[in-house]
Amino acid sequence: MAAAEELPKKSSNDELKPHVFHDENLVVSNGLDDSIESTLPGKAIWLIACTVSMGGFLFGYDTGVISAVLVNLGDDLGQTLSSSDQELITSITSGGALIGAVLAGLTSDKYGRKLAIYVGCAVFFVGTVLQVASFSLAQMVVGRLVVGFGVGEAAMIVPLYIGEMAPARYRGRMIVFDNICVTFGQLISYALGAAFTNVSQGWRYTIAIGAVPAVALAATMPLCPETPRQLVSHGRDEEARKVIAQIFPRATDQQVAAKIQVIRHSIEESSVSVSEKSLWWQAKQLFTVGENLRALITACSVMAVSQLGGFNTLMYYSATLFSLVGFNQATAVSIVVGATNFIFGFPNFAFIDRFGRRLMLLVTLLGMSLSLVVVAVVFYWIPVNSDLSFSGPREMTWASIVLLVALIIYIAFYSAGVAPISWVGTEFLPLEVRALGTMVNTVTCWGCNIVISSTFLSMMKGMTPSGAFGFYAGICFLGWLFAVFCYAEVHNMPLESVREIYTDGFGVQKAKEIQRQLRQMRQDEELARQTE
Repeated sequence: MAAAEELPKKSSNDELKPHVFHDENLVVSNGLDDSIESTLPGKAIWLIACTVSMGGFLFGYDTGVISAVLVNLGDDLGQTLSSSDQELITSITSGGALIGAVLAGLTSDKYGRKLAIYVGCAVFFVGTVLQVASFSLAQMVVGRLVVGFGVGEAAMIVPLYIGEMAPARYRGRMIVFDNICVTFGQLISYALGAAFTNVSQGWRYTIAIGAVPAVALAATMPLCPETPRQLVSHGRDEEARKVIAQIFPRATDQQVAAKIQVIRHSIEESSVSVSEKSLWWQAKQLFTVGENLRALITACSVMAVSQLGGFNTLMYYSATLFSLVGFNQATAVSIVVGATNFIFGFPNFAFIDRFGRRLMLLVTLLGMSLSLVVVAVVFYWIPVNSDLSFSGPREMTWASIVLLVALIIYIAFYSAGVAPISWVGTEFLPLEVRALGTMVNTVTCWGCNIVISSTFLSMMKGMTPSGAFGFYAGICFLGWLFAVFCYAEVHNMPLESVREIYTDGFGVQKAKEIQRQLRQMRQDEELARQTE
């Protein structure tokens, strides 16, 4: 996120000056006109967002497909897999994704956002081929690791790319659309997993299908431009001007030129042309400059809760879990998980830029925590041994139904709130540290993902299922407390102005005051139009 001029240090009453804001989508800083944000964007930006969001589909398909694969593998890899083997196959992809995210973060400023997406597609394709051709546990692990490299690159770069391309008024919605594509990929993987359950070696087909969107994304990326902020930071102003004109076709030449100036000013204000600064310099800016560090903590904390709150246990082990509690068609039941996750992503898409991120986080995190408490309690009535075998007749009971309903409610809250909002965190970060900060945020995602995927079955054995889900409920509640005290609302604010929220603390009250000013100015402008 590009830097904006810091507010002058004045008394708390004078700290926020209403004249800084013109309307909900316009900021004038140091006399620079950003009125282009108030013009209606064209269809091109939505086409671009839809294209690159195939990277989200890749991410989702891979996280979902492993659920059915684990159930259907049998001895196709030359052995029956133990719980540890299943955790290894699942978590190794998260480890690869962490490495892929780091590599993308270290190179995307120098070589651009688009190249990282190309590399991610190529690596994902190679990893898919390795998995399909696997006939041993070791081969499968290598394939899953390579796929992880590609998934990590896509998961890190796509939200960053969309955030830098999107107009302020649609930024949240467009990043959420990428998350909807993630959930759609998961849903499709569950459906195909169920369809190929009774097919010999059917798991190979479900994995192979994942290569299709990787090829499609690589083939359509030439239609997508590099982001204006990236182009300006490399001195390619003329190309940036063309991209901005494409995004805002109704803007005047003067407004396009003014937007270039706003972006350039934000770069110069932070004393950086990113390509000319070392990684060490960027790291110091990210971790030692208070406002940057607070923005990073906010983004990474929400991301950590989204991963440690237990959702990915359902993505990776839903079929295993439902089989454990008595469902005969566990793979088919998993489709309910994917469908709920997909459907409830749309409320966030519709309302995130209307009601903001903070309110949706507060409501959904509390709902997640309460739902998991119900799951933990219900497991008391499900006869599961310490080795995760069923101690009674394997049949569906009232407890199984209540557990399924509670998990569906939990998924609905997750999908409508923390899932997409965790990826919107890139908007907090100023331009000079945005790629590195997004990398750290993505590393947080995959690091926590590794913890969850490599410990879930072990936690179920060691802590009992009730203890494991009670632990996840506690994580969600801690996330709710963090949102109450530390998550500032920045919706409708251009990227170049968000930075000032964190100049003093986490800015919750400052953001509330700015939003109040914005609402008042909209009311004043509407009243002025009515009286003209």
